[in-house]
Amino acid sequence: MKNRWFVVLGALIIQVSLGAVYIWSVFQTPLLTHFPGWKETQVTLPAQIILACFALAVIIGGRIQDRIGPRPVAIAGGLMLGTGLILAKFTGSFAPGTALVWLILTYSVTGGLGIGAAYVCPIATCVKWFPDKRGLITGLAVAGFGAGAFFFAPLARGLISGGSYELFGKKLFSLPEVGLFNTFLVLGIIFLFTITLGALFLKNPQPGYRPAGWNPPVETAAASSLKADFSTAEMFRTRQFWLLWGIYLTGCAAGLMIIMKASPIWQSFALSNLSSSIDSAAFNRIASAGALAVSILAIFNSLGRIFWGKVSDVFGRKNTLIAMFLLCGLTLLNFSLLKSYPLFLTGISLVGLCFGGFLAVFPAVTADYFGTRHYGANYGWMFSAYGAGGLLGPYLAAALMKTSAIVKITEVRASGEQAVKTLVAGDYSRAFLVAGALCLAATAALLLLRKPQVKKES
Repeated sequence: MKNRWFVVLGALIIQVSLGAVYIWSVFQTPLLTHFPGWKETQVTLPAQIILACFALAVIIGGRIQDRIGPRPVAIAGGLMLGTGLILAKFTGSFAPGTALVWLILTYSVTGGLGIGAAYVCPIATCVKWFPDKRGLITGLAVAGFGAGAFFFAPLARGLISGGSYELFGKKLFSLPEVGLFNTFLVLGIIFLFTITLGALFLKNPQPGYRPAGWNPPVETAAASSLKADFSTAEMFRTRQFWLLWGIYLTGCAAGLMIIMKASPIWQSFALSNLSSSIDSAAFNRIASAGALAVSILAIFNSLGRIFWGKVSDVFGRKNTLIAMFLLCGLTLLNFSLLKSYPLFLTGISLVGLCFGGFLAVFPAVTADYFGTRHYGANYGWMFSAYGAGGLLGPYLAAALMKTSAIVKITEVRASGEQAVKTLVAGDYSRAFLVAGALCLAATAALLLLRKPQVKKES
């Protein structure tokens, strides 16, 4: 390949498409309207399962792409994701119970496995083409994933109900109303095309590739005797892998706890300053502010991947990780104090910035510590910490939440009749403290981190 930056272009096309996994909240209310018998736990289940399948497929896809190359695996992932969404179109044809099973099998299982298979390929390819800019490039490669929801959430909203494609309240162009289930179809077709297109740019360099004018850092005699590339089995036998895996789990749990709960956290802050009764117009303003906070969080999540990736190239991976975990931990320990909207936005922006950094720096650390020969499989296992963090973080928020208030929301209908809904406002302060303490513990653990001292085989 004459220009290695085409690989980055392909990576961004793929990752922006895959990042649409985070737009599930757009579908929740329309699904509950169509299937009024579904409970909140049921409509949330497809989102949980797609993340679990995503993390599982990264392990499988990484191993396969190490053997046959990134392009066919990324194309297969795009086909699976697109097919899963296209088949999800038929969810409305079934009875409520069968419909949920069908949606999980198509959107969550088929789509989630496709996301995971395609996700690992751009990262594994980019780290091989850019040994001189590994942190920055892995940051760019995953930045698109963080930004995917920013672009596709308004598209899905517009297609479901009709209207305009809006970003930050600005109407950019009109969209046709295709309805809930046809929106799955449209997105599936889009992803089939975009991921296949991006995959065409993916190709591994020749073994031993070096960018023009770049030479690897000069190694000491001791360092030159260390093993350069670890198989997965060899990586498992190092304490560094398990230390890094636990630290990665901590960062993902802390970040996903805030990301998955950003809007209800703001609602709990806002409602704590009000009386036990509120009219629907005032509550809608609070909910809209929460939705805007989610968009701002997505931006900082994406920017953090580029920013911290570049910082790690300059100041080193370990120093960068220490800075990120320290910043995230201190922010979470003080999160309960950030109850004004500007302070709340500052808090979630800092957590989003650090979370994005975790997703950028850990791929580079994996390559630095365990080599690139078996990178796809090795990072697949390292990335399983993300899946575990996705289960732990939201669980902590739910399990440690205390009810702080029960607020009645009054709505006056056109007939003049008053309707009253009840909302439980939660206190997440204990979850903030636990997550913050875990981040500070990870900061201390990083001080013990050293590169694996495994000798080369004779």
